[in-house]
Amino acid sequence: MNFDKLFTDYPYLESEELLLKKIEHADIDDFFELCSDDELFKYKPGKAKSNKETVDNMIEHYERDFNKKKTIFLGIYLKNENSKLIGLGEIFDFDKKVDIVTFGYTINKQYWGKGFATKYTRMILEFLINEVEVNRIQAFVLPENIKSQKVLEKCGFVKEGTIRQGQFWKDKGIVDLIMYSILKKEYINS
Repeated sequence: MNFDKLFTDYPYLESEELLLKKIEHADIDDFFELCSDDELFKYKPGKAKSNKETVDNMIEHYERDFNKKKTIFLGIYLKNENSKLIGLGEIFDFDKKVDIVTFGYTINKQYWGKGFATKYTRMILEFLINEVEVNRIQAFVLPENIKSQKVLEKCGFVKEGTIRQGQFWKDKGIVDLIMYSILKKEYINS
């Protein structure tokens, strides 16, 4: 894994429809819309935020986590709507010894069912495997999050099984998680 490639400069990835980049304070309205939606937090740790100041502070924390080489948070922007922030991507749990990275995403529910989660996942795979040279990319999904399971399977991930009561999620307690992964050789051969 080319760990330095991840943290030298904040990733900036672009496709025909999406732009993945650092979230800016100017995007606070779109970001607050995403972070204040209770429905989105059914599928991720934590709970919806109730004020913009908290959400604005999160942007600073994301930069701090990047500088500590801990987590990369990427805004998912829709290019044809004046670069509207429609989601948040995460790259975390780096293990350089075996070249493993975990990733996740949250998409604004107004944009569900339009293929953006799949497009984001494909962009992340391309970046992590071809540029960063990661061997294994994994994701954890709550069993009730059927849509994300379908996205991962469509992108070539293998369902490895359910980790029963294996993690503690803030504001959710102990949860079951389905583990998905894709290996570099599987991605290249697909």
